[in-house]
Amino acid sequence: MGWNVYVTRLLPKPGMDLLYKSCEVVDVNPHDRMLTRQEFLDNIKGRDGVITLLTERVDEEACQVADKTVIFANYAVGFNNIDVPTCTKHGILVSNTPGVLTDATSDMAWALLFSVARRIVESDKFLRAGKYEGWAPMMYRGGDIVGKTLGICGAGRIGSAMAMKSRGWNMKVLYCDLYRNESLEKELGAKQVDKDTLLKESDFVSLHVSLDAGTKHYIGERELRMMKPTAYLVNTSRGPVIDEQALVHALREGWIAGAGLDVFEYEPLLMPGLAGLDNAVICPHVASATMQTRDDMATLAAQNLIAALKGEKPPTLVNADALNASNRRKVKK
Repeated sequence: MGWNVYVTRLLPKPGMDLLYKSCEVVDVNPHDRMLTRQEFLDNIKGRDGVITLLTERVDEEACQVADKTVIFANYAVGFNNIDVPTCTKHGILVSNTPGVLTDATSDMAWALLFSVARRIVESDKFLRAGKYEGWAPMMYRGGDIVGKTLGICGAGRIGSAMAMKSRGWNMKVLYCDLYRNESLEKELGAKQVDKDTLLKESDFVSLHVSLDAGTKHYIGERELRMMKPTAYLVNTSRGPVIDEQALVHALREGWIAGAGLDVFEYEPLLMPGLAGLDNAVICPHVASATMQTRDDMATLAAQNLIAALKGEKPPTLVNADALNASNRRKVKK
C-alpha cells in the first residue's frame, strides 16, 4: 500500500516488520531519545498514520499539523498524553494497547511491593558497599506480607490481576472502584469499600487508576496521613496520581513505611529528595518491559494503525465516536 507513516521511537521488531510489510513509507525517529516538541510536529505533517508514545503530546496544534493523519496509535495502555475529544473533533482515530501488558505490569507491582517491604534494594546496596559483617537479629527487618490486607485502587484489568496474584500470600483484599467487581468478590472474597476505608485498613495500597482530571493527586497529604505508619504504597499507573512532594514528606517523616514507584509526577524528573530515600524503591517506568509484552504492544499498535488506514475499525479503538463521524479522516486512494 502507498501509506506514509511515522513512528516516534523505534519499536520492537514484530511491530516494525508489520509496518514495513504493509506501508510504503515508514519513517522512524533516528535518535535514541524522546523527540523534541518541534521534531514531533515537523515529522507528523503529511502522514497517513502516526504511532506515538506516552511522551508525545497530541493536542489541537498536533491535530492541525497532522493534516492527513487518520490515526494516532498510542504505544501504551494509557492515553492521557492524547487529547481524545480534540482528535475526535478532527475526525482522527485514537488507539491504545490494553490487555497485552496486564500480567507484566501486575507482576511489576508485586516486585515493587516485595522489594520495598523486604528492603531488597536497601540491603543490596549495603552488601555491595562492603558493610556486611555477619548475620544480626535486628538487621534490615522489613514488613510481613502473608495474611496482610491488600488495597487495590482501580479494579480494572491490571488491578484485578494484581489482586488475583495475592492468593499465594493468603491476603485479605479490599478494592476501591466506581464499579463492582463480582469476579474478585467471588474468587477472593474481596470487599468493595470507599477510598478512605481502604487507605485506613490496608497494609499495602496498590494504585491502578487511570489518569484524568479526577485522579490527579488521587493520593495527597490527606490520604497519606490516613494510611497506617506500617503501610506501603505502590504505583504502576501514572505518576501524577500521587502528589509526589507530599509523598517525599510522608516517607521522610514516617507517615508510611515505604513506597514502590515505577512512574513519577514530572517524569522523567524526580521530585527533589525522592532519590535519596532508602524507603522508596524507584524504577524508570519499566513495568511493561518484558520481551514478549513489548513485542505484543508493538504488534497491536501496528495492527491498530493498519486497520485504520484500511478504513476498518482498529482492534483497540479508544474513540468510537470518531469512527462514524461525518468528518472522519480517511486515506485518499
